[in-house]
Amino acid sequence: MSNPYDTASERMSILPRSLKFKGELSADEDLLIQGSIEGTIHHTQRVTIGTEGNVKASISAQIIKVEGTVEGDLQAGKSVYVDQSGNLRGNIRAPSVCLVEGSNFNGAVDMGSRAAQANPRATRTGTNGG
Repeated sequence: MSNPYDTASERMSILPRSLKFKGELSADEDLLIQGSIEGTIHHTQRVTIGTEGNVKASISAQIIKVEGTVEGDLQAGKSVYVDQSGNLRGNIRAPSVCLVEGSNFNGAVDMGSRAAQANPRATRTGTNGG
């Protein structure tokens, strides 16, 4: 089985590190964030916060990968992956979660797959032992 975090998309938007954005961001293609974003991010595909990305936002997408810094809650229809360079302060709600050794995570994890897929804007979180 292939690793969905290593696969480049044919259609990917890149927000460079010189970009500073405030507000609600939404799109249908994959997104790589290297800049600073504050607000909310709603995507139907994959969102990657790159090593230079700094995000203060709630994020909803199918797949979310954190390589940079995120302060906010993550809601994924499929999975959340926090790389060893990732720094996440917020709650995760997704059916599949991977926290790589060396990553920094402060929050709660809810892996109830039905809830994550059925209600991507839910705010309740809990912990799932592990």
